[in-house]
Amino acid sequence: MGQYRRGSTRNADVRPREDLTPKEVKRLIKASRARGRYGARDALAILITYRHGLRAAELADLRWDQVDFDHGLLHVRRKKNGMPSVHPIPGDELRALRALRREHDAARYVFMTERGSPMSAAGFRKMLARTGQEAKFPFLVHPHMLRHACGFKLANDGQDTRALQHYLGHKNIQHTVRYTELSPERFKNFWE
Repeated sequence: MGQYRRGSTRNADVRPREDLTPKEVKRLIKASRARGRYGARDALAILITYRHGLRAAELADLRWDQVDFDHGLLHVRRKKNGMPSVHPIPGDELRALRALRREHDAARYVFMTERGSPMSAAGFRKMLARTGQEAKFPFLVHPHMLRHACGFKLANDGQDTRALQHYLGHKNIQHTVRYTELSPERFKNFWE
């Protein structure tokens, strides 16, 4: 069986943290654009996962009927019993989605493989790991780091914890509080 047993390695032994900074996310997106003919698709997948705090399975299941181009909205369906929500889509993301839609006009899912099937969560995981290596990250990058990056970025921007809970689809606010616990914004007005 070897020395590795499932569950015997802790995350802290493999990587220093479980999130990425906004600069690191930009670095990943830039590296993905430089990778082959699917660079634009992969960059958009990373951007959407980050901005909307998606899980890998939520990204893989993202369908065109969830994208409201007329109103610039994304209808997010959450896994793991999460609460669905509706997020605004920024202009750069909307333009990239329109361009991707033109490439896969008849597809039901947003992110397709070259063989015409929906991108799987495992496929996204592998692409992200390879992109992280090419971007010279000293640790293995995985999709949930983008979800955590979203939570920490919004908390650091001073977003309300309850709004953040709904944005990420958490049923229990205890899952959201972790992002605000480390936010320096909590102490912003202590000495004024």
